[in-house]
Amino acid sequence: MSLRIKLVVENFVRDLKAALEADMQDRIMKEREMKSYLEEREREVAEREAAWKAELGRREAEILKQEARLKMERENLEKEKSVLMGTASNQDQQDGALEITVSGEKYRCLRFSKAKK
Repeated sequence: MSLRIKLVVENFVRDLKAALEADMQDRIMKEREMKSYLEEREREVAEREAAWKAELGRREAEILKQEARLKMERENLEKEKSVLMGTASNQDQQDGALEITVSGEKYRCLRFSKAKK
């Protein structure tokens, strides 16, 4: 009988070792799969982040271009305003003429009338 008990115990221990080994192998495989999945997700996130940063860089560059263009347009407008506004002057001539200087050319207007609506 003790031989029989010994054989049952040995079978139980052998089956238990095999089950533990199978469980360990399963855990190792799951861990590898999880690690592989996480690496893939990290790569995908890094790619999306790089694409987002590149797009952000392009947008920032476009904004800088537009700001420079607007600054130039504003400067041109100010120049035009100074040419148009700063060159007309009433010289209060004896004849009441208005002298206007545009691009270095002087013009005299002797008669004025109201604009018709």
